[in-house]
Amino acid sequence: MSTKTILVTYPDSFRLEEGKSLVESADCKIVKVFTQKYLNHSQYGVGAGKAEEIRDFVKGEEGIDQLVVDEHLTSKQLHNLSKLVGVEAIDRERLILNIFYSRATTTEAKLQIELAEIQYEIPRVREIAKMTSGNERPGKGGMGEYTVDVKFRDLKRRMNFIREKLVEAKKKRELYHQQRTRIQMPVVSLVGYTSSGKTTLFNLLTKENKETSSSLFTTLSTTTRVLKFNDEKNDLLLTDTVGFISRLPPYMIDAFKSTLEESLAADLILLLVDSSEDLQNIDMKYSSCWDVLKELHVDSAKVLIVMTKHDVVDAQKMNEIVQHLKLADPLTISSKTGYGIHKLKNAMVKMSRPKMSA
Repeated sequence: MSTKTILVTYPDSFRLEEGKSLVESADCKIVKVFTQKYLNHSQYGVGAGKAEEIRDFVKGEEGIDQLVVDEHLTSKQLHNLSKLVGVEAIDRERLILNIFYSRATTTEAKLQIELAEIQYEIPRVREIAKMTSGNERPGKGGMGEYTVDVKFRDLKRRMNFIREKLVEAKKKRELYHQQRTRIQMPVVSLVGYTSSGKTTLFNLLTKENKETSSSLFTTLSTTTRVLKFNDEKNDLLLTDTVGFISRLPPYMIDAFKSTLEESLAADLILLLVDSSEDLQNIDMKYSSCWDVLKELHVDSAKVLIVMTKHDVVDAQKMNEIVQHLKLADPLTISSKTGYGIHKLKNAMVKMSRPKMSA
């Protein structure tokens, strides 16, 4: 049964739609959306008047399970808001972590999410302790230490253990990468905003059957398969990666850094842009993707822009997007009809082997 949820987000269309998508991806049913221009008020995150408006709505609506605020909030703000409105309040980061948990399938993805969870919790430990003890230090734990200090140290220890495990996983990937280098098979990575059509294209090219969905973060771990051509010497490795999203906090990027870095060390990166959306959304998502790529120090010279969903966009709209984003020579494709796929494959072969094609 879906969790009945109230969403509080910003009034602009991009953030409003993304906020809704996040809540729905967490298997929650939105019963009401409140919007506010600023969500950084000190007491509740939302303004006091808006908080009271939400409280009144909760009183008159049966069975509300939670309130989601589409912004980073402190533990104190969430505590104050929950207490006032009478239901659990969570922020944007907690919601994303919940989605990550529901999507993780591999051991490494689960470790990455646990690392992000700890990094989310650590700054809140002392704050929560203060709130639950009336601003006094909590009672002593074993060996005369305060309970909060014990928890803080346990989280740090667990974080170090997870990082060690992720380093081991990275070493295994590096070994695999070295083996690929020896057989001189180029690597091409698919990147893009979450739900931009990466996995659909991956399935089409590799004849795989990976799960695709309109939900955010369907792909959390990277998958690599051989993409075969008629001429065997043109074969290459294609990698599908976790989707990007706006306002993803640095610690979440950091948690997935090892797998992202490995996939973004590819010979060619295809940055997919969903051309079926409105211009404002495309602009925001395109900028968000480049923010992550820059954070990971990706060489822009090896990024090829690929406009997807040609089958639902006319030439005028496509031209507007190209001009608005100042794109020099993007490829346009449709994974549904096959339009542009042959041209894309040729570009992948040529651009992933710059030395051989020179």
